Amino acid sequence: MNQTLLVELQTEELPPKALVKLGAAFAAGIESGLKARGFLENDSVPTPYTTPRRLAVSITNVRAKSPDKTIREKVLPVAVALDKEGNPTPPLAKKLAALGFPDLSIGDLERAQDGKAESFFYTYTAPGVELAGALQEVLQETVTKLPIPKVMSYQRPDGETVQFVRPVHTLLALFGQDVLPLSLLGLAAGRDTLGHRFLSHGGTISIASAEQYAPVLEREGRVIASTAARKESIRTQLLEKAGDDKVLMPESLLDEVAALVEWPVVYECRFEDAFLSVPQECLILTMQTNQKYFALTDANGKLRSRFLIVSNLQTDDASAIIGGNERVVRPRLSDAKFFFEQDKKKTLESRLPLLENVVYHNKLGTQAARTGRVTRLAGMIAKRLGYDVLLAERGAQLAKADLLTDMVGEFPELQGIMGTYYARHDGEPEEVALAASEHYQPRFAGDALPSTNTGTAVALADKLETLVGIWSIGLAPTGEKDPFALRRHALGVVRMLVEKRLPLAISELLQDAAAVFEYQPGFKDPGVEVKEFMLDRLRGMLRERGFTPNEVEAVLAQDPDRVDDVVQRLEAVQAFAALPESASLAAANKRITNILKKTEAPSGAVQAGLLQEDAEKKLAAAIERVRPEVDAAAATGDFTGTLKTLAQLRDDVDAFFNDVMVMADDLALRNNRLALLSQLHGMMNRVADISKLAA
Repeated sequence: MNQTLLVELQTEELPPKALVKLGAAFAAGIESGLKARGFLENDSVPTPYTTPRRLAVSITNVRAKSPDKTIREKVLPVAVALDKEGNPTPPLAKKLAALGFPDLSIGDLERAQDGKAESFFYTYTAPGVELAGALQEVLQETVTKLPIPKVMSYQRPDGETVQFVRPVHTLLALFGQDVLPLSLLGLAAGRDTLGHRFLSHGGTISIASAEQYAPVLEREGRVIASTAARKESIRTQLLEKAGDDKVLMPESLLDEVAALVEWPVVYECRFEDAFLSVPQECLILTMQTNQKYFALTDANGKLRSRFLIVSNLQTDDASAIIGGNERVVRPRLSDAKFFFEQDKKKTLESRLPLLENVVYHNKLGTQAARTGRVTRLAGMIAKRLGYDVLLAERGAQLAKADLLTDMVGEFPELQGIMGTYYARHDGEPEEVALAASEHYQPRFAGDALPSTNTGTAVALADKLETLVGIWSIGLAPTGEKDPFALRRHALGVVRMLVEKRLPLAISELLQDAAAVFEYQPGFKDPGVEVKEFMLDRLRGMLRERGFTPNEVEAVLAQDPDRVDDVVQRLEAVQAFAALPESASLAAANKRITNILKKTEAPSGAVQAGLLQEDAEKKLAAAIERVRPEVDAAAATGDFTGTLKTLAQLRDDVDAFFNDVMVMADDLALRNNRLALLSQLHGMMNRVADISKLAA
């Protein structure tokens, strides 16, 4: 009879950062092992449970015994099994004995083709096995393969030495209401587990059946067994305590805190308002990173002097818990305040010479050398865009100076952010100050782009210098390896070009980037490869935005050098593809492309006197008729109007290919028809290569 299976290891406190992976691997290992052995149904549902002191999984609809299995076993090749007279050989007898069928004769075996030779096979029914025996194997395999960050050796009370991530106290294994006779890590399976260290209603908790595990553990043991449920309980309590304020709760922090508590309770704490004079990013980061606290801001995003903690204890009088956490956070905030005040005593500019002591890459020099390159490149980009060159160069010059501050030394995550604060303190122009943080943008997919002209120029320069420099020393991304985040840098560049509609040619940007390496020994310009790499990132970005691969290729197949209007071209291609005429014109364009590829199309104009067939005359007239409309639409950037105008040509194009022999024997006639197709091809591909839309 099918029932629910439950397996639990109750342990000492597990490493919180590894808990989710450990729990997932434990559940997945048991599920996959039982599934491979035929114990699970199609609708069997595994549920993992992980707390700081346990790894567990329950699986519904598990078989008590695996089904019988028909097995066709290869015995031996005929040439080995039989001698020259056709009698069984000793190797055959040995193999049959090894398979557990010593009494079989040749007549019991199936003789069948096996590749180029014949072999003997034996088909038999293997009886199913009991769940306990199979689960013992599965459990041992699963525990052996767990992604344990560091194995711990410890002694059981009986003196046996075992190894696991942390000491294990109990092994619980239930099939429905029955305990399975399993053993692991020196423990025999039972139905008892332990609840919360301090809040549990008693000592051991007896679980009557597998289905009752989670509710009994929560009711009697004061343990929420599900990580997801604990996380949602924390989220709900945080929002309730925050009231009208906004609680800062990044998912990574929620995950880590959920791995630290079994019965989460949220309490409100406070710190002195004097600390609010420190940049709030510093205070938030130290609370989140060092203390696992949740900061609060008002509706405008300004940090409040109260914060929330998640405790593993519930009490009517929480003053000791609150007071203790307030005492713990105070030195951390004091350190942040001290670093901030000390850093302000030196200007960013005064720190620049120290960049000579910071190695960027042994083949590309120091951070000072890199700053010089980025500064020069930012000025070149600003000039191309009509931005303030002096601001761009100053922004680039100071962008990395905060790497040498005490605050960034303590919290590397604040690089750029602190540069903005310190630049403002030094009296730098606001755009220069913002460039210190904005030049890192976008930091990740969906991140905001730089908001200022100076920040944009410096961000482009920083990323292009990295792309060209790192690529030039042979460190282009390979497979999953991208230690210098070149994919992110390339995507950042194309996002700025596309989303900010920057009228910049990629090839010119890469030429400018290569120029700043002119004094680099042995520099080899990787511009061609980097441009292709950037366009590949653009392809992926556009597909993620909902454009089809054919639509994207229609635009990018033309190897565009400017991509500021790529989205508008794609929208035009989408609108064109929806027209009833599009399929026919796309197919015709593909045919024209193939014809022109095979021949050297004449560069001259179409000669009206050489147009003989009615179909070619009509097509030539139609081209001349729509050309002004196409030119006007293209000139104003109306890409949709350009392509829709071309739809008028469908009937004439279809008639041309039905009635006209392009490759006529008469050379003059052939060249004139090729010239006509060449004109049509150029007009049809003003916006995109619509042949890519053809099925």
